[in-house]
Amino acid sequence: MIRSELVQRISSHHPALSAREVETIVSTFFDEITEQLARNGRVEIRGFGAFSTRGRDARTGRNPRTGQSVEVDAKRVPYFKPGKEMRTRLTCEG
Repeated sequence: MIRSELVQRISSHHPALSAREVETIVSTFFDEITEQLARNGRVEIRGFGAFSTRGRDARTGRNPRTGQSVEVDAKRVPYFKPGKEMRTRLTCEG
C-alpha cells in the first residue's frame, strides 16, 4: 500500500473528513515518527510494532559498476519490529 492509497482508504472510512484533512493527518503521523527516529528515539504502536534505529559499523564496500573498493561510513538505519498481534495475524493468514 502506498501513501495515496492509505489516504484514500482512511477517507472512505471517515467521510466526515476531507481528503486534505486526512492527508495532513497522515503526513503529521509519518513526520512525527521520522523526527523521533532522527533523535535516536523509539516509536511503539501497540498491536502494530515498534520503529527504532540500529547502528551499522563502518566497512569496506564495493562499487558494483567498477568493482573498486569503497569505504562506507558508520551510520544509523531505521528498523521495524512487528508486534505480537501483527505477527499472529500474518502467520494465521499466510
